[in-house]
Amino acid sequence: MRFDLLQSLSIAGDADTPNDDRIGCTGSIAWVIDGATDLGPPGLVGTQGGAAWIADAASRAFASARDESIDTICAHVFDQVERRYAATQTRDALGRWELPSAAFLAARAGPRGIELAWAADCAALIRRGDSVERIGPRVDREREARDAAQFVGHGLGAKDRPPEITALLRQSRSRLPRHVLGVEPLAREDLGLAVVPAARGDDVLLMSDGFAALVDSYAALDAEELMASLATRGLVELAFELRAIEAGDAACTRFPRFKRSDDGSALWLRVAA
Repeated sequence: MRFDLLQSLSIAGDADTPNDDRIGCTGSIAWVIDGATDLGPPGLVGTQGGAAWIADAASRAFASARDESIDTICAHVFDQVERRYAATQTRDALGRWELPSAAFLAARAGPRGIELAWAADCAALIRRGDSVERIGPRVDREREARDAAQFVGHGLGAKDRPPEITALLRQSRSRLPRHVLGVEPLAREDLGLAVVPAARGDDVLLMSDGFAALVDSYAALDAEELMASLATRGLVELAFELRAIEAGDAACTRFPRFKRSDDGSALWLRVAA
């Protein structure tokens, strides 16, 4: 089996801020990567922020991977990211919160079906006939919303975060374990893996959490509705709906969150023989 790419989209959360997502697809491998937002100025890996740096490094590694099992591909990616970090690092990290890390989800069209691997909060939807299956972790969005809600009216969603919000986010990122794509060996632990039966004509949607917010955070659509909307509306129109919801809640009060808009990325693929 292989993948046919139907549509792809990646948009920055803010036009004045670099997009820390990366997406890609070869004949048999596809991936979406979401660099964890920088919580300090650049400097650890040069002038580029750590989020964009690791997303770019991981995307290059996926693009250079051989067509092997998904766990072998991911081992190659982790190896390449760690080596590149060792060669690029300019100083010691100020804390674990500064170490570059990312969420990712990768899919491979293999002989047994679609092989998937993930860490952190990217997600995939797979449509087979009238059935839609979600792959990836179920992130506790209610907890995130509760954490953010305490700052409503106090700089929540602002471009320049108040120190109190930055301190909370640094504390959260410093906790162990963190199941992410990162530059520490421990980041390899507990990689999510799944194999889903697939046939020609099945659709696959890979999403960063910024795009999956349509379903997970804002409940604008459920998974079945989102997959059904692809053929009639496409990724661009869905992205306009996503941004319209966020613009209508610019103060982050209806949907408490730490960024007014997150980078949003998606790949719509179809399984081919």
